[in-house]
Amino acid sequence: MTNREYRCLNCLEHTIDRAFDVSHLSVTCPNCGSFQRFVNEEVYRQFRTFEESAPAGIDWERLDRTEKLVVCERLVRSTKTLADFTIVE
Repeated sequence: MTNREYRCLNCLEHTIDRAFDVSHLSVTCPNCGSFQRFVNEEVYRQFRTFEESAPAGIDWERLDRTEKLVVCERLVRSTKTLADFTIVE
């Protein structure tokens, strides 16, 4: 099995490799010292892509970071598309 990379959501600098594929891990980051969520690197790459160029069809700027990461996680790790998401008041 191929190792997967996970990135600390606190410092955004430290990554760890694991031999399993999950959406995220919660561990203490050796870089920043916080017990933090480490997000799957593929999800993080999608998040960065949307941060640099907001996707059409969704009001990306209205979402908070957690909501953005959930959208990215569903896009990368399931069969969902942007059309499957609706922003509600």
